[in-house]
Amino acid sequence: MKKYLLTILIITSILHAYASHIVGGEVFYKYLGPGTASNSSSYLVSVRLFTECGQLCGTNGVACPPGSVVVSIFANISPFARITDITLPNTGQPQINLSTYPSCVDITPTVCYQVNTYSVIVELANNAVGYRLAYQSCCRAAAENVVSNISPPTASGNPGATYEATMPGANLLSSGFNSTAVVNLKDTALICFKSPFTLEFSAIDPDGDLLSYQFISAYNGGSHQNSGTPLEADNPLYNVISYMPGYSGSSPLGPTVTINSTTGIISGTAPAIPGVYEVNVLVKEWRNGNIIAEHRKDFLVKVFPCNLTLPQLEPAYVNCDDFTLTFSNLGSTANIQTYTWYFGDGATSSLPSPTHTYATAGDYQLKLVINQGLPCTDSATSIVKVYPGFFPAFAPIPAQCKNTPVQFNDATPPPTYGVINYWRWDFGDQTTLADTSHLTNPVYTYSAAGTYLGEFIVGSSKGCRDTLNPIITIVDKPNFIITKDTLICTVDTLQLHSNVTQGFITWSPGYMINDIHSFNPLISPDVTTTYTAFYQDPFGCSDTKSVKVNVVNEVTLLKANDTTLCRRDSAVLRLNTDALYFQWTPANLMLDSTVRNPVIFPIAPLTTFYVKASISNKCFKLDTVDVKTVPYPVPLIVGPAEICFGKDAQLNASGGSSYLWTPARYLSSTTIPNPIAIKPKVTITYTVNVSDTLGCPKPVSKDFTLNVIKIIADAGPSDTSVVLGQSLELHATGSLNYLWTPSTYLNNPNIASPVSLPQNNITYTVRVSNNTGCFATDTINVKVFFLPPDLYVPSAFTPGGNDMNDLFRPIALGIKSLESFRVYNRWGVLLYKTNVIGEGWNGKYKNAAQETATYVWQANATDYKGKKIFRKGSVILIR
Repeated sequence: MKKYLLTILIITSILHAYASHIVGGEVFYKYLGPGTASNSSSYLVSVRLFTECGQLCGTNGVACPPGSVVVSIFANISPFARITDITLPNTGQPQINLSTYPSCVDITPTVCYQVNTYSVIVELANNAVGYRLAYQSCCRAAAENVVSNISPPTASGNPGATYEATMPGANLLSSGFNSTAVVNLKDTALICFKSPFTLEFSAIDPDGDLLSYQFISAYNGGSHQNSGTPLEADNPLYNVISYMPGYSGSSPLGPTVTINSTTGIISGTAPAIPGVYEVNVLVKEWRNGNIIAEHRKDFLVKVFPCNLTLPQLEPAYVNCDDFTLTFSNLGSTANIQTYTWYFGDGATSSLPSPTHTYATAGDYQLKLVINQGLPCTDSATSIVKVYPGFFPAFAPIPAQCKNTPVQFNDATPPPTYGVINYWRWDFGDQTTLADTSHLTNPVYTYSAAGTYLGEFIVGSSKGCRDTLNPIITIVDKPNFIITKDTLICTVDTLQLHSNVTQGFITWSPGYMINDIHSFNPLISPDVTTTYTAFYQDPFGCSDTKSVKVNVVNEVTLLKANDTTLCRRDSAVLRLNTDALYFQWTPANLMLDSTVRNPVIFPIAPLTTFYVKASISNKCFKLDTVDVKTVPYPVPLIVGPAEICFGKDAQLNASGGSSYLWTPARYLSSTTIPNPIAIKPKVTITYTVNVSDTLGCPKPVSKDFTLNVIKIIADAGPSDTSVVLGQSLELHATGSLNYLWTPSTYLNNPNIASPVSLPQNNITYTVRVSNNTGCFATDTINVKVFFLPPDLYVPSAFTPGGNDMNDLFRPIALGIKSLESFRVYNRWGVLLYKTNVIGEGWNGKYKNAAQETATYVWQANATDYKGKKIFRKGSVILIR
């Protein structure tokens, strides 16, 4: 049996407003030596709990930690058999106080911790799988502390907590034993919201094992979440708590806060919302490149809205590329008036973010002083390491099969300063946690094909460190290709080909093959044979491929048929053969002269094509194909370019032996060469398809447009009037030529706009025509009044909508223009106005019918002689 000391450490922390308030716990153990029983070891098992307690630091009314706790121990393999449940007494309650604060902060809270430790020595049997230790608690936080990043936030302390550690067995430790790394008690830090901070979380490993740190989701309290009585822990595995949006187990304080995986330092900018935040850190122990043990520390960080003037620098500044670095204050810039930088080489700067170039490589002491000689002065120091000439690299990683060892090699050249002393490979296998190594040139085997994104971190003794990301391609089989199934003649020798040049290959059978281990052997079988190639690459990947070689005595070639096609057309010549290679001539009359069935485009009346169809240079046959070409028909259409509306048109096509006209509209026939277009009403385009049975059988089309001319004669308004002695200008439209009849009183009857001086009533007819003889006519009636020029206005009208005396308007005889015509009611309201001759009032005002009454009107006009006329009067509206 092994004897262990099991310890639970409870830290009671009372951190007042604006301070870091850490409440949580952890389980760890220490190897003490061989146990009293054979094949056993003795361990000190401990638990730390972080809670508020009693009147410590002025806190009242808060229950102290229990006098004892229960830790459960399980076999570290599913189904995690329970080994024992042990009770640990309280063995110590040391107190830690925060004594140093930044020089300028608006509140300096009292920060103190009571560390409650529970320990016991136990003996455990040495086994192969190791053990898993767990302690469960009902309450994660004090009742008044709402945990801001847990979903949903609670004031009761739920969902509880589980603290766990693993202990390696013989399958991970070939010799020796292990003690848990113990986190240093430095949980006293001042954290102000929206301000940079650093929280040291480093641990010490008694065995000297390499440690790594990462944020991880915390466990809940399982079935103990509502119980304040210490009980044995539930069986593993445990469920994790849920986080609020924007937070997670790997990002418990948001994206601006990270943990250094090598140093365990938590740093960044605190959340913008004050409150209590759950943080869980997983510490892994590495020995000989393998993870041998893990344990978790679960605690709370309290963030308040304090303001401080704080200089803060990185723990170290490392430049392995050149000699130039840029520095800036990582702390709060509130109330900072001046900056003084000391670069460690005698140079200084007063800029907030200076850039400095060092003359030589080396370690330098960097110092930042804020508000030097002023209130709220403070300073911070750091180390600057300048060692250019560090160029990490890894050797190319060829694609490789699954389940074969993949070799990874560091190809980093010796740095200019120091030596390479750190390697960490992460092989990117998401199916396991055991896919890392700290060897220089490790080997890893992938169990599944796929593409893996790895990580390679290289470090030097001068503090240089860089990260590369190799991409590893894992396949089911090697990239192995051989000659496809083929054909040879009995007189031939064929070379088989593969795409590989390294590794091992075996061809079978060994029949008629010059070298069964050649990547590209020569074969000469006299019967059809299937050759199989087994290939294994240099990494152990293997595959098998086969090729069937058909053997014939001679080329089979059936003569291609001679053919006839339309000139300028293309065609495909088709062979019936088992040949593999072809050479056609003349090559300039085809797209590709080396294919079995070439596309040809002959232009001569007769072309003979020659072909050589071969399996090899020794095994071939020749053939010819005669191709005749005949010209396409040449269609022609004769007919009138245009016809008058209402006339017929004779169309005549030629150039072939058969015809088809489209569209059929107005045509006397669509299948004869000379159809008649019967009185087409609109311009129309006809298409005739002409075929020739004596030559090329393909039809050729031609279009013919028949323009139909329709003249529309317009002599102007159908009726007009003048007074005796008034001239009248006529206006006709419609085409090019005009003839007015009779010519009485006209100055010229052969123009579009003659002038008439009528002496009595007369009707004129105009004939409008074009130059091809198409024409139309129209008439106009002219009435002559034997009255002087004037406005003649009726005295009444009846707007009833029956087109009889519906409008009240002046009759303009001999009037050239109407300046205005206005109608008013008895109150002087303007009801209607116009200056257009022929328009009048409909008896409405704003679309409302006016009542029967007398209305007043007035008019201004100019007669054809230029005399001004003014008239006024009254009219009766009758309904």
